[in-house]
Amino acid sequence: MPDIASVSLAKGLGEIADELGASFTEFGFAIVRDHGIPQHLVDQAWITAKAFFDLPVKSKRAYFIPGGGGARGYTPFGTEIAKDAKVHDLKEFWHIGRSLPPGHKYANDMPDNVWPAELPGFQQTFEALFAEFDKAGNRILRALALHLGLDPAYFDDAMQDGNSVMRLLHYPPQPADAPEDAIRAAAHGDINTITLLLGAEEAGLELLDRQGNWRAVSPPDGALAVNIGDMLERLTNYRLPSTKHRVVNPSGEAARRSRYSMPFFHHFRPDFVIDPPAQFIDPEAETPPPEPIAANDFLDVRLREIGLK
Repeated sequence: MPDIASVSLAKGLGEIADELGASFTEFGFAIVRDHGIPQHLVDQAWITAKAFFDLPVKSKRAYFIPGGGGARGYTPFGTEIAKDAKVHDLKEFWHIGRSLPPGHKYANDMPDNVWPAELPGFQQTFEALFAEFDKAGNRILRALALHLGLDPAYFDDAMQDGNSVMRLLHYPPQPADAPEDAIRAAAHGDINTITLLLGAEEAGLELLDRQGNWRAVSPPDGALAVNIGDMLERLTNYRLPSTKHRVVNPSGEAARRSRYSMPFFHHFRPDFVIDPPAQFIDPEAETPPPEPIAANDFLDVRLREIGLK
């Protein structure tokens, strides 16, 4: 049985394009090493994220934005629920988006960031990390474009000023009063183009393979677990699958400690129309291709489904 590919982003895109593409086609996932995000920045980000989640609940809740759809700032424990799930996930998180200049054309679609006053270095650290994630994600998409037979710059315009979001994620120690069947993150597909995840080294992340089995995703220290999201699945007319995945509850000693991770949800620009190119459409197919939809409209629908709007 094939395994999830582990590729070095330091290699030429032509060297890794098909290996990446084959892994995404089979699993919806790949492991990416040598991604170029500086280790000193990642180390500082872990320290800073943990410092925020260690703040008193009252202090954290001061950064919750009612009606904001969780787009920026703090989302309290027990808020998000996976599509079709019966109970909420056992997590809390903070969202950082792209910082736009005043009067930018996407200002109505991409709200301003908020920054916790208790942590003076928070903004500097995470704006720098956001930019590095953005750069790595664009390089991965260039490799995917090659694999798909497209110009390597195919995604460049679509990702320019994309509505991407970086999530600082905290799974607290397992609460004794958690609802039955509640897990850290119930089975779900991501909304965006690709997700780049730091912090998947600790056991818990699993994907649902084509045979219906849950398979552990275990990158080496510092590597990224990368997966296809619903928007890219739709744009490729389901050629690249947005695979269901979850984070299961730990057992033993691990249940009594926190787990942290940092996913970067790489998004198209808000007005990009998700419409499969002709080469992904088979006119003889029984199922028609998905209808065109603007990225921001698709995002709005999905946020409502998971309880964030």
